[in-house]
Amino acid sequence: MQNSVLFLFFIAFTISSFAQDMNFVRIKEGTYTVGEKGAVLNPKRTVFIKEFSIATTELTNADFLLFVEATGYRTTAERYCNAQVFEPGLEEFRWIQDSTAYWRFPNGVSRGGIADKMDHPVTCISYRDAIAYCKWAAVRLPTFEEWEVAAKAGSTGKYFAGASEEEIVDYANIWHKKDHLKPDFSDGYMYTAPVKSFKANPWGLYDVLGNVFEFCEGRLPQDKERKVAHARGGSWWCNRTSCAAFNTVFIGSVAPMASFSNLGFRVVRD
Repeated sequence: MQNSVLFLFFIAFTISSFAQDMNFVRIKEGTYTVGEKGAVLNPKRTVFIKEFSIATTELTNADFLLFVEATGYRTTAERYCNAQVFEPGLEEFRWIQDSTAYWRFPNGVSRGGIADKMDHPVTCISYRDAIAYCKWAAVRLPTFEEWEVAAKAGSTGKYFAGASEEEIVDYANIWHKKDHLKPDFSDGYMYTAPVKSFKANPWGLYDVLGNVFEFCEGRLPQDKERKVAHARGGSWWCNRTSCAAFNTVFIGSVAPMASFSNLGFRVVRD
């Protein structure tokens, strides 16, 4: 009996310690401005936020590997072979369903794995997978408002201080060509980039724009009774003409069981 208690304590301590070892930024309790004037889904408004801490980076492949090794968890993409991936040459907003793609091979087996990309954000993760990780690590996903307050870093506009739609190259891994017909390595990366490859926002958050969309908790009026997941911040696929979601006000929608090679998450704790 004593050994069982010690074992359970060890497991709980390990999970708690892991969450505490990640780098977090504390966001103070207070009133903040979010949204954008005239926006239907995210109108400009004032919100009150309780104190919370948010991870400085998106969750990495190395982070997710710890979870999988500890639990034996199999992701949605592994179970249903339904991950959506991209390759240059596709028409705008077209993706490929690749039955071989999942978090270890986020662009499909034929396009290589993550052996040398453990510091990249984990992708091909569904909302269900993100929730499973959060329960294990004793963390959670940010709400719409929490994510936006942290992303704005004191700004009240679409971008934090120093960034804009035109001046984004130093802060975000995005697609710089006007279409997706040919590969784009303008910023050094075609797909994901290692976390912290670009400048942080004024509050110390890296890749809050670009790299991968990040799951958040919240519901939109258009959701009604449907089960819908939402993500924010834009991704490596986003460009100015086809997506332009790499800002602090856009809110994307996706099915809770859907997995894309440009979709991951960042965690928070209370």
